[in-house]
Amino acid sequence: MEYFIEIKNLYKKYKNAEDFSVNDISLTIDKNEIYGILGPNGAGKTTLISMLSGLIKPTSGQFKIDGLSHHRHGFRLRQIMGIVPQEYALYPTLTARENLMFFGSLYGLSHKKLKTSIEESLEIMGLSKFADKKVDQFSGGMKRRCNLIAGTLHNPKVLFLDEPTVGVDVQSKKAIIDHLLDLNKKGTCIIYTSHHLSEAEEFCTRIAIIDHGKIHASGTPQELIGKVTHAQNLEDVFISLTGKELRDVVV
Repeated sequence: MEYFIEIKNLYKKYKNAEDFSVNDISLTIDKNEIYGILGPNGAGKTTLISMLSGLIKPTSGQFKIDGLSHHRHGFRLRQIMGIVPQEYALYPTLTARENLMFFGSLYGLSHKKLKTSIEESLEIMGLSKFADKKVDQFSGGMKRRCNLIAGTLHNPKVLFLDEPTVGVDVQSKKAIIDHLLDLNKKGTCIIYTSHHLSEAEEFCTRIAIIDHGKIHASGTPQELIGKVTHAQNLEDVFISLTGKELRDVVV
């Protein structure tokens, strides 16, 4: 069986680091999935996502997305993926529409198609009446929604999300999740990281919990809960597998 994403024996060690940030990870992900990569601070999840999205190179190992190898098809891979980082990837002194026109142009969409996609997306995300306001005037939830639009204008086959609902109000969170579910129904595979475990439990079709660069468990949320004695939810599973030690990180 050929999976949409196939990861085999992936490693990453940064220069001068003592340990591997990603240590022999192998995963398969289906086309229609919303796959959660969950772990404490410093677990390796951001490094894993960064390799899959082409931002950094693996130390060793390989992966394919939609049959495309990261070794041979880097440009084609970038064309089929969308990336929505935790930090806002927007120019604050530009309007929402100007931002989206700029980022959309990077995907090679025709002017007509891009304009249509922008108008539809602004309407869906409740931002139409603010389209010509500068982004630095937006609330956190508005910026987060605009950030999501910027990464999905080209209807990517795979979408990488890093904390897509962090710091937003309940209404913005619902709008974001509903839009992501709709994208998934239309054929976008979603790879998702978050510290919101209750959200992940409801949102994800399958989950891998990683720590110290290794996968400690994977399966559907209910499968994971069923594997841990007395676990009532995904948070119980997470604590059981990764421990109660604080993972504060000083950069």
